[in-house]
Amino acid sequence: MGKEIKNQTQKSKEPNLAIALLPLIAMGILLGVGYGVYKIAAQVLLVAAAFITGILGLILRFKWKEMEEGIVNSIHKAMPAILIMLSVGILIGSWIACGTIPMVIYYGLKLISPQYFLVTACFVCSLTSLATGTSWGTIGTLGVAFMGIAMGLGIPLGPAAGAIVAGAYFGDKMSPFSDVTNLAPVAAGSNLFDHIKHMLWSATPAWLIGLVIYFFVGLRYGGEKVESETMTLITQTLKNNFSFNVLLLLPMAIVFYFAFTKKPTIPGMLISSFVAGILAVIFQKASITDIATAMNTGYQAQTGVAEVDELISRGGLMSMMETQLIAFTAFSFGGIMQRTGLLSVILNRVMKFANKIWSIVLTTIISSIVTAMMTASSYLSMIIPGELLSPIYKKKGLAAKNLSRIIEESGAIIVPLIPWSMAGAFITGTIGVSPATYLPWAIMNYTAVIILALYGFTGFTMAPKIREDETQIGS
Repeated sequence: MGKEIKNQTQKSKEPNLAIALLPLIAMGILLGVGYGVYKIAAQVLLVAAAFITGILGLILRFKWKEMEEGIVNSIHKAMPAILIMLSVGILIGSWIACGTIPMVIYYGLKLISPQYFLVTACFVCSLTSLATGTSWGTIGTLGVAFMGIAMGLGIPLGPAAGAIVAGAYFGDKMSPFSDVTNLAPVAAGSNLFDHIKHMLWSATPAWLIGLVIYFFVGLRYGGEKVESETMTLITQTLKNNFSFNVLLLLPMAIVFYFAFTKKPTIPGMLISSFVAGILAVIFQKASITDIATAMNTGYQAQTGVAEVDELISRGGLMSMMETQLIAFTAFSFGGIMQRTGLLSVILNRVMKFANKIWSIVLTTIISSIVTAMMTASSYLSMIIPGELLSPIYKKKGLAAKNLSRIIEESGAIIVPLIPWSMAGAFITGTIGVSPATYLPWAIMNYTAVIILALYGFTGFTMAPKIREDETQIGS
């Protein structure tokens, strides 16, 4: 069988650069027009792109069996990270059901000090997104409340919105519960917790720079304390619907212990979820059915307060399905590109420029930003460059966590600054401020990219590859 496939491959035509670029051009048109203009689901468009690439493979005399093997091999590499994504869905549902995440949000909101509004807004939105794993949920709830405080204090809406967006996206990108943060290591072939720890080197300085600027700019916006009815409503509702106890931090401590001691990720998440289930029975008087439902389809809050229900109704295995479908379809496209040799033709040309660390980093940054602008999708801005460039990182002996860090910080975090993106449209529609207005003040979002470029030119924090299977923690 292997000899037969080898002979078939030998009969296949060698594609040139013009032919190799056709699938990328087709995908760009499909996503740019279909997703960007007509809002067609990205999964369907990626299947269409894979189909076009498959037709091209047949023209080049490749057999369907060969291309199918390429698809299977591509998806196979991503399976460890995909299993982690499923575990994260279980984790989120259980943590909300037991009260861990609601408690973190509650005490985070208690830190609000309108005298230092910009710093506080950024910090609390960071903490909330870190706990919930959703920038959109944070912006759509706390962001709206903070904008109400800003208007009451007479603070310009541009800086206020920028601090909210930067904080929400920083917490999102550093959260193990975020679909975007889970998808980046899938696309690059790295490990979730290695990826998050590696982002600390670039994301944290960018976030701190933003906080310093917010602090000094915010000093001019002094005034008496203004109470927000929405903020008070959220904290009071959380307090009324959940019983808080210091033991609710135990599930979080378990995950951090497994992460920092470099123990297997999935067992740690499942143990944490099991403990959270027990705590939900003890402190929240939840039934086993309620806990199992939260782990499967997500926690469904019924507090009677829309803002709170929207913020904490999430999690579950099923919440990860859309993200995984995008991953499967994108890897199907990439698998055919690899098996037919189309990808190697493009990479060989790219390698002529990306032959040093600085040029590899710069190529990755530009590819992620261009993909983000072309597709307006956080997911695709990571998956496409990640799939195309991961072989280069391996060939140069660079750890996959370098690639996953760059594609998330140059792709997904840039998307909310693009006016025609879904994120940009959502933020504008939610808090009433356009991306052009808040962009200069979303300091973390673009400063992280600048820091990445500096690291690329200096080689600082560019970790070498230390093992073949980089999906294992500690790579």
